[in-house]
Amino acid sequence: MAKRILILSSSPRKGGNSDTLCDEFLRGAKEAGHDVEKIFLRDKKINYCTGCSTCSLYHKPCPQKDDAAEIIDKMVAADVIVMATPVYFYTMSAQMKTLIDRCCGLYTEMNDKEFYFIITAAEDNKENMMRTVDTFQGFLDCLENPTIKGVVFGLGVWHVGEIKGHPAMQEAYETGKRV
Repeated sequence: MAKRILILSSSPRKGGNSDTLCDEFLRGAKEAGHDVEKIFLRDKKINYCTGCSTCSLYHKPCPQKDDAAEIIDKMVAADVIVMATPVYFYTMSAQMKTLIDRCCGLYTEMNDKEFYFIITAAEDNKENMMRTVDTFQGFLDCLENPTIKGVVFGLGVWHVGEIKGHPAMQEAYETGKRV
């Protein structure tokens, strides 16, 4: 059965290493017959959460007029969410964290989702990159019945294009096919 897959690419570089792995995941998932959409967060206007509580206390839409509501609605509608980030100082990009913070109003509707993470870093020590997975886990801990289905690590890559030929390319493609 085809699943609705939403890929959130938070690389600040179009064609960056994590973004390239997103494309491979997408290719595999499409070949497997899934409905896949990739959102490149850099192309979207996503303001910081202001903590006004309009969404959480008053159950009204966020008063900010940006692209966050549309993306979050797509997260709620998706069966599978792929969250991809380059690693800066052992955690996710600011673009990804800003989006997560804006999920406050509708995170309770993100039930029974499957999650995949794509993580790239110049560092090649996988153990150190688990801090980033732990940060994603903090978001998932607030959701109802999420399942981490896989993590693709593209380690030892820094400059644009260094991911080409890396084993993570095949892994991202195969992971997309297996959704």
